Amino acid sequence: MNKKDFIALFAKNAELKTKTEAEKLVAAFLNTVEETLVAGDGVAFMGFGKFETLVREARTCVNPRTKEKMNVAAKKVVRFKAGKALAEKVNVVEKKAKKGSKKSK
Repeated sequence: MNKKDFIALFAKNAELKTKTEAEKLVAAFLNTVEETLVAGDGVAFMGFGKFETLVREARTCVNPRTKEKMNVAAKKVVRFKAGKALAEKVNVVEKKAKKGSKKSK
């Protein structure tokens, strides 16, 4: 789903009158999350998940094409960890009962 489709769905779910209003709300949310992460703090939503920054240490790796060793500098990365409720919803496996699956003796 791209941003345009997301905003349309968000406007519908939030019962907003215009997509412009929905776009402003989505932009405000994303900007707030961004500001919080840049400041070094995490953002957690119980049941949904947590956005946080982690420091990836400097390391040496090998270019698979040239086999040359390369140094990769340390950097901050953003990580999202899904909450239990979201993870369970995403991983729902429907149990389908098949007719005649039980063997008769």
